[in-house]
Parts: sequence; structure tokens; C-alpha cells
Amino acid sequence: MDSQKDALQRIIATLANKNEELQNFIETLNHTFGRVQDNSTQVVSDLEEEFDTLYSILDEMKESMTNTIKQESVRKSHELQNQLTQSTNALESAEELLEFANNALHIADDEEFTKAAKQIKDRVTMAPAFRLTMKPKATDNMTHLMVDFSKERQLLQGLKFLPVPRAPEIVLGDCLVIDNEVTITWRILEDSKIDHYILEYRKTNHEGLPRVKDEQCWEVLDNIKTSEYTLQGLRFDTKFMNFRVRACNKAAAGDYSDPVTLETRAFNFGFDSTSSHLNLKVEDRSVEWDPQGGKGVDSKVKGKENKGSSAHFTNLKNMSSGTPSPKRTSVTRSPAPRGARDRFTGESYTVLGDTSIESGQHYWEVKPQKDCKSYSVGLAYRNLGKFDQLGKTNTTWCIHVNNWLQNSFAAKHNNKAKNLDVPVPDSIGVYCDFDRGQLSFYNAENKQLLHTFKVRFTQPVVPAFMVWCGGLTLSTGLQIPSAVRSFQKTENGLGGSNSSISQQDPSVACDICFYDKLPSVDSSLMP
Repeated sequence: MDSQKDALQRIIATLANKNEELQNFIETLNHTFGRVQDNSTQVVSDLEEEFDTLYSILDEMKESMTNTIKQESVRKSHELQNQLTQSTNALESAEELLEFANNALHIADDEEFTKAAKQIKDRVTMAPAFRLTMKPKATDNMTHLMVDFSKERQLLQGLKFLPVPRAPEIVLGDCLVIDNEVTITWRILEDSKIDHYILEYRKTNHEGLPRVKDEQCWEVLDNIKTSEYTLQGLRFDTKFMNFRVRACNKAAAGDYSDPVTLETRAFNFGFDSTSSHLNLKVEDRSVEWDPQGGKGVDSKVKGKENKGSSAHFTNLKNMSSGTPSPKRTSVTRSPAPRGARDRFTGESYTVLGDTSIESGQHYWEVKPQKDCKSYSVGLAYRNLGKFDQLGKTNTTWCIHVNNWLQNSFAAKHNNKAKNLDVPVPDSIGVYCDFDRGQLSFYNAENKQLLHTFKVRFTQPVVPAFMVWCGGLTLSTGLQIPSAVRSFQKTENGLGGSNSSISQQDPSVACDICFYDKLPSVDSSLMP
């Protein structure tokens, strides 16, 4: 019976997956169908616009060339008209002179005849008819303004739709996800003239084939000249990312490649504002000391809280390596939401992360403000007392930076401190391997190991932070850096046996230990 139920459960799961695939496929078909109609309308509109532009160019050329012909006609007509007028006037003058000369032949008086002949000779010398050019200044030929449209007509008759590049193929085996960078590689399946590529990506928590409708929109990266691209500085706040690419020539873009899905899991969390001390101001992924926080809270609540914790305050005062104590500010917790833990109070200026770690390897980074007086970064069990300070209990592990009065940089656990003989980095990387019981701190810039705790965790842990007179900025959604992974492999190889660990003091019972040739390592074995 049980085996039959298990088989039926597998069949049900298979059918459910197939139904989801079919639903996604139907959505894809409907989306494609709608896009075909929209794109067809758009293409027709674009074609009409192109032809209208071509008509406009032809009309402009026609008008321009017609004006040229008209101007040439006006020029020739003007030249010929001037010549015609001059020739007509010359003809009239010549006819008048001819008539005068004929009449002079009949003059009988020799003296009068001689006088007339001389006058005729002088007039002939100056006559316009003998000064005119007897060649037209313009011809009637206009063939030099004719146009041969045979080539253009041939080009127009040869108009075709643009050749569109084929869809590229993303080479999944060559794609790489590392150090919060994603490298996508593709190839084109034809020897075509590709001008550039367009790469699109989107984040998603859906593991299957990319869906048509998703919570995130496609982000576009245009004008990529090579068949490989690396996206840098990503924050992996979803489990997966979808990618697709299309090729473009000088005029058109081709179809998209088949989309691929790459896994981009990382540890994402924020500050749990319900746990934060009232003197801490929590906003998104930053926490900042606020000396005015908590003022004006009901004094009765404050009195009850102080009364019930006087002995604990006395104990905190006697601890020599605690958080620097500013002038006491009247603070108290606000009523916590149902199911939430109590706020930290007193001198525990602490806030926890809102996500527990129960297994696996995780990494995040913390950047303090430059003028931050004091801060701690580490891990804690969620049941940490509201008056407890990081590093002072056996349920917290941290590195602590003190820039107030006397500078110090130390790893702290169970009220024991180990000074770290390295410069305080501008940003701290935190690596937790829950299953191996390892908590390591790194310089986030150069990945130098600062300190390692060896712990046997007995319950889930949460990121923990303390800040006083300053602020911290949190960076999550980060993959474990490849440099950290490589170092952890080396470290785990060296630390596989107790012989690789050297105890400083047997009475410490392995609370603070280190590797001889590596930065400090702390081995705190919880009962």
C-alpha cells in the first residue's frame, strides 16, 4: 500500500509539473500570438513611413530639378530675347541707311553727292548691324537637363525585405557565475555580418523554463560587440537569473536565442528592527547610533525594566573588555510584536539579522562609517539575552573594533578576547560554514583572513551587530568569493586533525587557538 501511495505521489508530482509546463507554454503561445498581430501592424506602419519618406524625397527632387529646368529656360529666353531686340533695332537702322544710300545715287550736284557719300560711309562704319554677332547666345537644346532613372528604377524594383540575423545560441557550458559576476557566452550559427548584440536578463525565483510573465522585467544591455559579456557587481537577491540574446545587423534585429536560467543563490537578509536597541536607527540595510532614540518612552515601563535588571547591570559594569559606555541615556524597549523577541536594551547596543542560518555556507560584508567609535560583527544564537553584549557570552562570536579612548581590534567570545595584530579593514567580510562549525572574518577588499572561530553550533545562528557612536552598512546577496573558497579548502585540509591546532593556554580549553602559519583561529567547542 505504501509503495503504491509513493508511486501515486510521484505520478501526481509529474502531472503537476507537466501542467505547469503546459500552462507556461500556453501563456507563451498567447503572448506570441498577440505580439504577431502587434508587430505586423507596427511593421506595416514602418513600411508606410519609409515609402512616405521615399515619396517625400522624390517630390523634393522633382521640385528641385523642375526649378533647375525652369531657371535654364528663363536664362536662355532672356539671352535670345536680348539678341532679338538688338538685331531688330540693327535691322531698322540698316534699312534706313540703305534707303538713304539709294537716294544719294540720284543727287546731281557733285558737292552734295560727295557730302552724302561721306556721311553714308561714316554711318556704315558705326552701324549696329556690322557690330552684332550673328550667332545665337543660347540654343534650343534642353537634353542636358534630362535624367536617366534606369538605375534608380532598377534599385526600386529590387527592393526586398532586410536579411535578419538568425538567433544566437547561448553556450550554457561556457557560462560562469562566480564572485557576484555572471559571464554569458553565445555563438551565431551563420557567417553573417553582425553589427552588435543585445543581451537581456532578469532576476527570478522560478526554477523552470523562463515564464512569459514574471515579477521582474527584462533589463537590456545594447551595443555589445563580442559574443561574450560579463555582468559585474550584481546582488544576488533571487535564486535564479534568466538570460537571452539577439543579433543585430546594420538595420534589423533578429530573433532572441532560447532563454537560459542560471542559479544565483546567495544569503540574503536584513536587520531585524524588532530586535534593535532603541538607540539604534535601522533603515533598509544600514544601522546607525541615535543618542535620541527611546526618549519619551513611558517612565513606568522604564522603571520596571531597570528594577528587574539592576543585578545584571552590576555584572556588566565589572566586565573589563566590554563596549565603551557613554553617558547613560534613558531608554527602554517598545512593546514587541507578538512572536518577536525582546529588544536589546541597557548597554547592549545590538541588532540581529532577520534570517537564521541552519546549514550551508554563507557570506556577507559590513562596512562601518569612518568615524564609528565602536562596533562588533559576528554571530549569535537568537535566544541571546536582551542585556547580553556580543562576545561576552558563550552564545556569541564576533570581532570587535574600538576607536574610543584606546584603539583595539580583537576577536571575542565568552568574555575572552584575542587581540588581532592586523590593520582594521575598511570593510569586513563574514564567512559562516554552519555544518563544519566555522566562522571566519576577512578583509573584504583583499580577502586577507583576520580570524577564524571553530565552533560546534547546537542551534541555528543569526548575524549579529553592535554599534555605538557611528553606523554600519550591510551588503548581502553575495556569493562566497572564490578567494575565500580557495582559502577555506586549504584551511580545512590543514585543520583536519587536532595536530594542526596549537593551544595558547590549556586553561582556555580551546576557546582561543590559532594555526601556526595562518591568521588566528578560534576553536570553541560547545557542549
